[in-house]
Amino acid sequence: MKVSGKSIRTFIGSKNYTISRKFYSELGFKEFVTSDKMSYFYLDRFGFYLQDYYVKDWVENSMIFLEVNNLESTLKHIQSLKLTEKYKNVRLSEIVRNEWGNEFFLHDPSGILWHFGIFKDR
Repeated sequence: MKVSGKSIRTFIGSKNYTISRKFYSELGFKEFVTSDKMSYFYLDRFGFYLQDYYVKDWVENSMIFLEVNNLESTLKHIQSLKLTEKYKNVRLSEIVRNEWGNEFFLHDPSGILWHFGIFKDR
């Protein structure tokens, strides 16, 4: 039998669990509370577990890539949320053009680096 699956979900930490939960909700993720120290955040079929747990080296070296349908409109939407003004340590880049496709970056309040991107036709 070959390996097959229905989803893949990463676990990420948070420096301040309450602030991170608010940040991801404001970003547009829906939250499903799994316990008092962990929630599942999702968009449609894609998601991740946010934990009330922080190890600096782990969190600051965590990266997540979210492939989107329209990079420009996604960036404009996130800019309109003014997350960089509302949350300490949140940074948002402009679009970076690469050989493989394009992306922009968003650092969450704990230091998790999100890549929002789109691939060139393969």
